[in-house]
Amino acid sequence: MAEGAALSRRPVTGRGVVARRAWAAVGIAVVVAAGLFVHTQLPDTAATDIAGDALYAVVAYLAVVFVAPRLASPWAGTIAAGWCVAVELFQLTGLPQVWGAAFSPIVLVLGTVFDARDLLIYVVTVAVVAAGDRLLRARRGDGRRAGATG
Repeated sequence: MAEGAALSRRPVTGRGVVARRAWAAVGIAVVVAAGLFVHTQLPDTAATDIAGDALYAVVAYLAVVFVAPRLASPWAGTIAAGWCVAVELFQLTGLPQVWGAAFSPIVLVLGTVFDARDLLIYVVTVAVVAAGDRLLRARRGDGRRAGATG
């Protein structure tokens, strides 16, 4: 087995877990702040809708990393994309819109109405973020890459 392949299967442990979780927490705070800015301060346009969807997908990815910092980037991305798609499909029930009318902050988590374009935005954004995370982890040598799953 090549040295790179052995290194790629080394799990995140100890300080690496703490650091990864801390970076995820900071990232969540920054991205949520950016999302709130887009949602409250910018005009409602197609561009701000797309930006909001992308920021939501980034937060979903970071939340998975925060909860499971040892998880390989492709798996974290799969879970995050799954969450985003599930939430978007849940909008087809009409419940998020009803609940949002009664308690407006729920709209920030569940949205309101289904938009097929959002599915593409979520999946593409999560794929880009997971790939970037995987590259950064490989560069630092602190995570799994090359298909490691454990």
